[in-house]
Amino acid sequence: MTERVKKILFWTPRVLSILIAIFISLFALDVFIEGYSFWETIMALLMHLIPTVIFLVILGIAWRWDRIGGILFILLGLLYIILFWDPDQLPAYLLISGPLLLQAYFSCWMDIFAKRAGPDRAVRLNSMIEPQGELAPDSRIENSMTMLRF
Repeated sequence: MTERVKKILFWTPRVLSILIAIFISLFALDVFIEGYSFWETIMALLMHLIPTVIFLVILGIAWRWDRIGGILFILLGLLYIILFWDPDQLPAYLLISGPLLLQAYFSCWMDIFAKRAGPDRAVRLNSMIEPQGELAPDSRIENSMTMLRF
């Protein structure tokens, strides 16, 4: 597998997650047209952003642990369908749960891909982000110490 494909496979679930978070956050903007007072608007905005905060917490977990994040995305997508089930709302399920389940697929697949490639996952994933090149012996030690500070 080429380096370009590896980078695409690494970044696709992360970029998709950020886009989903932005999309979910758009639903909170309707509080500004309701005519509330300033503090009521702030409270309503915070309440509308609770799903985004939950999603960002799961995104933080998925960024570090792909498989656990994938499982959490599956649970979140299924939870939305179960809690808001209405047979007439299939487009809403595809719009909200579809990207979550797609994100779960990418996260789990990335974890399986990384496991097959070898045990030094942190080093491999870090090398996908940083440019390749020969490092001096001292900079390799610094680079290793930086990876341990996640």
